[in-house]
Amino acid sequence: MVLGTILGAVLGILIAAAVSGVVIWIVGRLGLGLEVDGFGPAFIAALVIAVIGGVLNWLLGALGVSIGGGFLGAIIHLVIAALVIYFAGSLVRGLRVKGFSGALIAAVAIAVVAWLVGLLVNAVV
Repeated sequence: MVLGTILGAVLGILIAAAVSGVVIWIVGRLGLGLEVDGFGPAFIAALVIAVIGGVLNWLLGALGVSIGGGFLGAIIHLVIAALVIYFAGSLVRGLRVKGFSGALIAAVAIAVVAWLVGLLVNAVV
């Protein structure tokens, strides 16, 4: 039973990374703040961004930092996402981020494309 749970979790992570990789690849093809050499680097970037974001969220929570909600919370989340994307650009071969402003634009574009992909998936399923 535990093995099935672990395999299910790993499969879920891989599917989420593949979908995120497609989103990053689409944004890279649109030229909105980042360039990506193909789906492989986009998939790896999705994994790296997820790990960095997860560690950062854990660290902020461990330090007792609460970002909050509303407009200010959304702006803070956007800046954090841009910082994560900017940092991932220096770690992933085949992913180039066009400065912090490019990372900020890419963060908005990734959020919008991910939202549209989610709508499409929900419409099909």
